[in-house]
This record gives sequence, C-alpha cells and structure tokens, in this order.
Amino acid sequence: MSNVPDEAATREALGPGLLKAAERSEIVVVDADLGKSTTARLIADQYPERFITFGIAEQNMASAAAGISTIGFTVVASTFAVFAEHAFDQWRMSVAQPNLNVKLFASHGGVSTGEDGASAQSVEDVGVFSSLVNFTVCVPADVVEAEAMVAAAVDNYGPWYVRLGRAKVPIIYENGSSFQVGQADTLREGNDVSIVACGLMVGRALQAAKLLSDDGIQARVINMSTIRPLDTATLFKAANETGAVVVAEEHLVHSGLGALCAQALASQNPVPMEFVGIQNRYGESGKWFEILELLGLTVDGITDATHRVLSRK
Repeated sequence: MSNVPDEAATREALGPGLLKAAERSEIVVVDADLGKSTTARLIADQYPERFITFGIAEQNMASAAAGISTIGFTVVASTFAVFAEHAFDQWRMSVAQPNLNVKLFASHGGVSTGEDGASAQSVEDVGVFSSLVNFTVCVPADVVEAEAMVAAAVDNYGPWYVRLGRAKVPIIYENGSSFQVGQADTLREGNDVSIVACGLMVGRALQAAKLLSDDGIQARVINMSTIRPLDTATLFKAANETGAVVVAEEHLVHSGLGALCAQALASQNPVPMEFVGIQNRYGESGKWFEILELLGLTVDGITDATHRVLSRK
C-alpha cells in the first residue's frame, strides 16, 4: 500500500489490490451487496464493466463466478465470511470440483466483527474452506500481507479463500513485502518453543514472545498465513528444533490451523502442543477487543499456553 499507517484492517487491502491487479490481468469482480464494506467496490469507479453485484444472493454470486471463469476471466468474489458459507454447495460443486479460477475474499472473519454479534461472526470458515479439494486457504497477518495476497491469488490459477478482517490491527510487514503461497514466515527465532499463528494473532504472538524472553524463554514465532497448503517443512523443522508448539488463531480450535498442524505433526514428529483459539462456542456482541479477551485470544493467553506446553516438554 502507498501509505501504511501503524494499524489497518486487512479488508482495506482488497480494493487497492484489485485496482493494481486490473492493470495487468483480465479480472472480473462479483459481489453480494457488501462491496463497500469489503472495499472490493473500489474497482467499480475505474472499471465499472468489471464489477457485478448480485445483491443479497451469495449462491447466485458463487455460481456466476464459476460460469464467468469458464470463459477465460480471473474472477474475484467478495462478501462477509459468515455469508460466504451460505454458498458452500456452490463453492464445492461449481468451483472446487472443476478446479476453476475463482478467488473468494471474505471480509469480517472471526469474532473481531465485534458488535454485530454471533450471527455475523464466522468462527468455522477456515475449516469449512480447508475441507474443499483444490482450494488455497490464506489468512493474512496485516494489511501489507493482505495486499500481497491479492496479487498472488490473481497470479496463481485455481480456487482461493482469503479471510480478511474488520478490526484495525498492527502493521507487521514493511510496505512492499512479498507473499509466497505455501511458505510460512519465521518472524522471530527461538529454540525453546514455537508459536505458530495466523491473522491478528500473529501480532499478539510477537508481543507474547517479547514477554516470554523476559522470563528467559526464547520463542520462535511463525506466521502460518497459508493454511492450505500447509508449510509442513517449516512446521516440522520448528517442532524438531524447539520440541514444543503453541498454535494461536481466531477460529474454532477443533477445525482450523491448530487441527491441521496437529494432524501433520502426529504423522511425523509428535511434540507437546497447546492451542489458543475458540473453544467449542460462538462469540457474542461487544467491542472486538473485549470479545477476544473474553475468549482468551490474548497475549496472556499465549504466554499461559506456552508455560503449559513447556511443563510437558
């Protein structure tokens, strides 16, 4: 992004990213009445012929996206994460099975939508879309990585699901930083424990690592922004070298990043693990940071999990 503030919502990357992509690629953007909130509608001002809105009809949007992609266009769909799930059958039958070139950028993921309440908080979307064959699934840590993901999604063939957020979160990456699909980023080295995180929990993992260092614990922090395909090489290396893993995510723990990491490690190198995430419940209405506090998705939650996992190392 041209001017990166100290904090920004990852959804703010979609519109600018699409404008850049439209300069070099034949993209069509489809929307389900939320283009202003997702920022996808920015493309309509400069390329009105490339923006199609379907109103509150996510199933129609998904089916149309599939159809448009079959005539040679790269199609980007946008809506809120919780509404994207409404069209699961269309994503499965019309996009995943024929392996079409459709990119779904879903804003307002997780519980950090805040006051909108549980009905608008998607806590299972990463698990839902990771279950689909052929889908690449990503969760950016900040707005800079999010914009790089827009470019990567447009430039790489196949179905994508990218979860974006409403809350303004700290900027981690320098302006212009690149993103490589399927490649985790080790943001901090350490040999005592590995903290694997995605989304807004990456910034909190870095804060936790600083606090842990005051106690003499050196935590490795890994931004696993590509959930699928999972970077098992980086994960296995971290497990081998640190002997303990904490996974932090704004998602149900039984079906998200933690579950995929545990499955991978169980097959190669089981180590003690702890999971900081949403424990078998839905969210509720409130300030987004208060909801994260309520659910334990905090710096303290990560440090406590680290102490627990080290006691079993």
